[in-house]
Amino acid sequence: MKKAVSLESFVFLGLFLGLFGALGSIMGIINLMNTLMNTAYQLLMETVFYIMAIAVLAGAVSGLLVEFGVVSVVNKAVSPLMRPLYDLPGASILGVLATYLSDNPAILTLADDISFRRYFKKYQLPALTNIGTAFGMGMIITAFMVGVRAPAGENFVAAALIGNLGAIVGSVVSVRLMLRFTRKVYGTQEYCDTPADSDCVPLTQYRVVRPGSVGSRFIEAMLAGGKSGVHMGMEIIPGVLVICSLVMLLTNGPSASGEYTGAAYEGVALLPWVGEKLQFILSPLFGFQSAQGVAVPITALGAAGAAIGLVPRMVEQGLAGGNDIAVFTAMCMCWSGYLSTHVAMMDSLRCSHLTGKAILSHTVGGLVSGVAAHWLYMLFMAVA
Repeated sequence: MKKAVSLESFVFLGLFLGLFGALGSIMGIINLMNTLMNTAYQLLMETVFYIMAIAVLAGAVSGLLVEFGVVSVVNKAVSPLMRPLYDLPGASILGVLATYLSDNPAILTLADDISFRRYFKKYQLPALTNIGTAFGMGMIITAFMVGVRAPAGENFVAAALIGNLGAIVGSVVSVRLMLRFTRKVYGTQEYCDTPADSDCVPLTQYRVVRPGSVGSRFIEAMLAGGKSGVHMGMEIIPGVLVICSLVMLLTNGPSASGEYTGAAYEGVALLPWVGEKLQFILSPLFGFQSAQGVAVPITALGAAGAAIGLVPRMVEQGLAGGNDIAVFTAMCMCWSGYLSTHVAMMDSLRCSHLTGKAILSHTVGGLVSGVAAHWLYMLFMAVA
C-alpha cells in the first residue's frame, strides 16, 4: 500500500507531461494524437492479426507434436547435452520445448510439478526462468521471420535458423551466469524439496495423451493447439499496440513531404539519431543495416510480439536485410519481453530475492545472442 498522494504521483505526472509535451511541440498535439490512434489501428489490422494467424498455425502444429510424442523424441535425443551446456538436468529440455512452442510462463507449469522438480537441485531451479525466457515464443518468432517478404525476393529461412543458434548461445551465457549467483546462495548439494510420500511419475519416461482413437486425438490436439494460439494472439494486442506505437513514434520521421499530417507511422526519429551516435558500437557487434534496427531489440525488452511487428516495415523500406533478421530473431527470442515477465516468474518459483540477478544475467545473454547471430550469419555468407 502507498499513500493516496505521494511524491511518485507528481514525478510521474511531470515526466508524462514532459514527454508528450515535447512530442506535441514537434508534431503538434492534434497530429500526435491522430498519429498514435492511426498507428495503433494499422498495427492491429496489419500486424496483430497476422501474428495471431501464425500463432494459431504454430499452436496447432505444436499440439500435434506434443500429442504424438515427437517432443518426447526430441527430449530423449537432446537431454544428454543439457548437463555439459547448461549444468542443468536433462529434464530441463522439457521446459525449453514448452516455451519454444508457446511462451515464457509455460515453464512455470512444469516447475510446479513434483515429478519435474525432483530432478533439480535448489541452485538450478531459479535458472529455469532464464532458460525458459531465452526460448519464449521461439516457434512463432521463427515462423514470422521466415514469412517476412523482402522487396528483392530474398529468402530469410537461413537467417531465421541462424537466429535460433544465436539464441541458444545467449541462453547458455544467461543460465551459466545465473548459476554462478545461485551457487553462492544455495550451494550445490541440496535437492529441491518434494513430499516424501509423493507418487511421482517421471515425465522423461511417460507422457500424457488424450483418450480416444488416433483420429479424434489428432483433431482435438490440433484444435486445442490452435485455441492456445488465439489466446496468445489476444494477449499480445496490448503490447503491440501500446509499446510498438510509442517505439514507432520515436523511430520514424515525418511524412514524405517533410510535414506532420497525423497519418500512421509518423514520428520524431529519436531512436535512429541515438543509433547513429552509437553506430561505432552497434555496427561491429550486430551489423545493423540501418540505425533504426536498434528499435527492434529495445522493443523486445518489453514484448517480443511488439518487436517482431516492427520488422516487416523495416524490410519493406530496405532498412533491414538477412543479417538483421538473424540478429532480430536471436534477440527477440532470447529477451522475449523478459523485463515484463521475469519478476512474476521468479516470484512463482519463490526466488524473488534473485530477480535482479536473473535480469542482469539475461540482459548479458540477450546481447551475446545478437552478437553470436551476427557473426554466425557472416560466417554463413562467407561459406555460402
